[in-house]
Amino acid sequence: MGTVSKIEIIEKALQDSYTYGEYKELVGKLLNEGKSTGPNQSEDLLNYSMLNDRRMKRWDKTVKLEPHIIDKVSGAVLNVTWLLITEGWCGDAAHALPVLNRIAELNKGIDLKLVLRDDHEELMQLFLTNGSKSIPKLIIYDNDKREVLHTWGPRPSEATKLVNDYKAEHGSLDPVFKQELQMWYNKNKGKNIADDISELI
Repeated sequence: MGTVSKIEIIEKALQDSYTYGEYKELVGKLLNEGKSTGPNQSEDLLNYSMLNDRRMKRWDKTVKLEPHIIDKVSGAVLNVTWLLITEGWCGDAAHALPVLNRIAELNKGIDLKLVLRDDHEELMQLFLTNGSKSIPKLIIYDNDKREVLHTWGPRPSEATKLVNDYKAEHGSLDPVFKQELQMWYNKNKGKNIADDISELI
């Protein structure tokens, strides 16, 4: 696949994207109808979506960025789009989105846009993680040069290490680990996400 078609796929996805506020409205509207985002509907996905909706509302109120992050991001000269691939049922996304939004709000040169993974198969195929459609996936796109500068996701660096270590020891992620990961996110309060992202600015 040539670079041109990759850029075309990204720019096409941007035409079908949501702002953070629009995305939250969409998730809320679907929940009122007893649905999750995406073509597949199940009780599990709906329950995850309801839990994540509450999580995001809590993080929106409580996320605090450290002074060095605020200084670096607000002082940077940027003209980028942050294109984030997500779904309402994704637990990692619920922890990451409010932090990414808070960082993006610090600089007018960052335009945060969200797309749903299952509506954008071509885009997702360009940004697989170890061959899988893991989300959230952040694509940092230079608007002037029309090129991808960086990608991030699906988890912050410390959580990724926890996941990899657990998989190496136990073979797969079980409910016990998933509970531990949620506890890690709650304890870390978005700090690792902010640190990771500030290194890409």
